[in-house]
Amino acid sequence: MLEKNLSIGSTVALAKPELDALLADLRSTGYQTVGPRLQDESIVYKKIEGLKDLPRGIASEQGPASYRLTQTGKERYFDFIPGGQSWKQFLFPPRHLLFTASKANSEEGKDGSGEHSTTRTGGWQIKENDTPAPRYALIGVRACELEAIHIQDRVFLRPDFSDPIYRARRQSLFIIAVNCLHPNSTCFCASMNTGPKVKPGFDLCLTELDDLFLVEVGSELGSSLLARRTFELPSAYTQNTAKRALDEAAGSMGRQLDTNDLPELLMDHIDADHWSEVAKRCLSCGNCTQVCPTCFCWDATETADILGTNSRRERVWDSCFNPNYSYVFGGNTRPTIRSRYRQWLTHKLGAWKQQFDTLGCVGCGRCITWCPVGIDLTEEIAAIRKEVKA
Repeated sequence: MLEKNLSIGSTVALAKPELDALLADLRSTGYQTVGPRLQDESIVYKKIEGLKDLPRGIASEQGPASYRLTQTGKERYFDFIPGGQSWKQFLFPPRHLLFTASKANSEEGKDGSGEHSTTRTGGWQIKENDTPAPRYALIGVRACELEAIHIQDRVFLRPDFSDPIYRARRQSLFIIAVNCLHPNSTCFCASMNTGPKVKPGFDLCLTELDDLFLVEVGSELGSSLLARRTFELPSAYTQNTAKRALDEAAGSMGRQLDTNDLPELLMDHIDADHWSEVAKRCLSCGNCTQVCPTCFCWDATETADILGTNSRRERVWDSCFNPNYSYVFGGNTRPTIRSRYRQWLTHKLGAWKQQFDTLGCVGCGRCITWCPVGIDLTEEIAAIRKEVKA
């Protein structure tokens, strides 16, 4: 009988239909299983129940301002590169209700003259959003995406401040990661040391081959769930096949980024002429920040009803490309596209290192793919490097 006591780091061979049963086990323990699905000619992250919901036989072709799905003719479920959505929406939601406010009930009566009068019986009543945090199981998290979650951990779970919304969702998170075997032309995770092989921080990690999944155990919870399934020990041939595929993926990145002295390069050359050149193309639309899996700018908005008796305060995603984001009393600190693009890139690849001891980019390439004018940050960094060395 095959030993079911799997230690962290153990790898087993799992027949693909067994993933259906594993997802069912997760749902039976209270998790919402979320994974990649086809929608509107793209890959989105939504509720899934099993293999039937995954994009089987689908790959993606991406380039600057270019994205399309293609048919591979293979029976694989994770050959694609993700679309514009990232997993951060489940930990740091795009819109989250903080509290509602309503005026206390009023009492109507008649005064001595017979006219109606209103008596206030109280002031504003505040009701915080106490809805329990959802328990998500994320299915198919790539190496760069897992690293993005770890980076956001540093932002929202700092020693000096822990964001309660993020913390509640993060503490109950279950992650099934997947090693990426087919990088696209906009990928450069190898340059950022964030992929294509998944690093620790997952519960289970899949490597998909034609007829099975290799599954690595990353946590005790992952081990206990996997132990319920039927699996085999992988052969040396199977393991070597997976390793060779990962090595090939690491060598087939579509982009490269030289990270040597990167923070210093940007922070010491904030007056470089190239900032003006990229500003001529940038639309300041904020697409790059909205698809980025690590960006965390947000704002608090108030919405009141027409009578002014009920109000909602929500936390919503924002962007440093939004002109209003930089507005303070007396004026705008970044009134030009040049200043806003420079702020985004110098923060992500410069000041971020000082703040969180990591760069804010994982090399996923989303900002390149989803920029409507095809601005490529790897090219912009190379251009600045070339200018300062001239």
